[in-house]
Amino acid sequence: MRTDKNTSVWEKDTERKSFPSLEGNTSADVLIIGGGIAGILCAYELKKAGVNCILVEAKEILSGITKNTTAKITIAHGLIYDKLIRRFGENKARLYLSAQRKACEEYRRLAEVYPCDYEVRDSFVYTLGNKRKIERELTALGRLGVNAEPSDAPELPFSVAGAVRVGEQAQFNPLKLLFSLSEGLSIFEHTKVVQLMPNKAVTDKGEISFNRVIVATHFPILNKHGLYPLKLYQHRSYVIALEGAKTLHGMYVDDSDTGLSLRGCGELLLLGGGGHRTGKRGGCWQELEDIAEKYYKGARIVGRWAAQDCMTLDGVAYIGRYSKRTPDVFVATGFNKWGITNSLVAANILADLVRDRDNPYAEVFSPSRTILRPQLAINALESLLGLITPTVPRCPHLGCALRFNPAEHSWDCPCHGSRFAENGELIDNPATDDKRL
Repeated sequence: MRTDKNTSVWEKDTERKSFPSLEGNTSADVLIIGGGIAGILCAYELKKAGVNCILVEAKEILSGITKNTTAKITIAHGLIYDKLIRRFGENKARLYLSAQRKACEEYRRLAEVYPCDYEVRDSFVYTLGNKRKIERELTALGRLGVNAEPSDAPELPFSVAGAVRVGEQAQFNPLKLLFSLSEGLSIFEHTKVVQLMPNKAVTDKGEISFNRVIVATHFPILNKHGLYPLKLYQHRSYVIALEGAKTLHGMYVDDSDTGLSLRGCGELLLLGGGGHRTGKRGGCWQELEDIAEKYYKGARIVGRWAAQDCMTLDGVAYIGRYSKRTPDVFVATGFNKWGITNSLVAANILADLVRDRDNPYAEVFSPSRTILRPQLAINALESLLGLITPTVPRCPHLGCALRFNPAEHSWDCPCHGSRFAENGELIDNPATDDKRL
């Protein structure tokens, strides 16, 4: 197995496909900016619908966050359904669930056509603290018609206060599937959008005219519309692959954002966690190594990598029109660590919206829903602190002070999550340019 730093297990035996750069000017009905899982799935759905579509990627497709997922296909997005019912009501919670179920079923269908190491697994969400949270989630799932069961997660090497078990979920190799789906799509790699105007994108390789555009760049790149720098923050998490550890049949995740994620991958055990807001301190890989030493003595670390997730104000992704003032611009972002199913949900919704068709799930995921949530104040405070902190270097996105990440030897922005290598090269957006040294 490759053991390069930040190389996931999905890259080990997946053949990467390359695409040309744009040469000169062109046009399409729909332009998609961003070649991660959301962008690829949107392009795939639009092609099925007969829409003339072009996807552009500044680097190489599937070279960013997508390759570092833990690749769980499940409706069980933490202890979310009790929260959804309390925040939005039972009807919208039911629609959220229906959208996720439809995505899970579509992955099952795709896996029958495209080999991608698809395996049916039970999904467990556990808590180390308040068992009452488990009871509330089970009640919520029951109201929504999900056949969930209480569990004590006996496969785990440590005790839990309780867990929710949902059967017949799945895990897979996302890169195998997505590279297969990319065949036949109109994709231009190493083609960076440097300016987005009404119905025209200027890239470093030429101009693209379009009727509609989908921004699928993980964190949205347009700052003037939609308030995304306030509506989103980024959360970093880490994974190690263990050889010689007792593997798991189920897929497990802690209900806390800073808790553990565990799943098997062949003979390997994937152990995730060490999470923190990007630009803040966290346990990182060291925390995972300590846990492995405690519970999986003798196991050998054969791979490690990290991922970064956009988190919304209310736990639901932003999928739909970028803002009320940009009728021809659409967005898919804020997947809250559940980008596998939410990306397919986004493709389903946006394939309808860009063709002016109604979609039953559009209202639930609308980016224009209320922003009056407690997380808004936290995001605003972090942005203010980043702006008034007098240290350098600064992030070229909106000018916040960067902080050095010793675990990954990078400069990270605590305001909005941009990351840069030690030499100033951009790693993660929303910044679009390298930082000045």
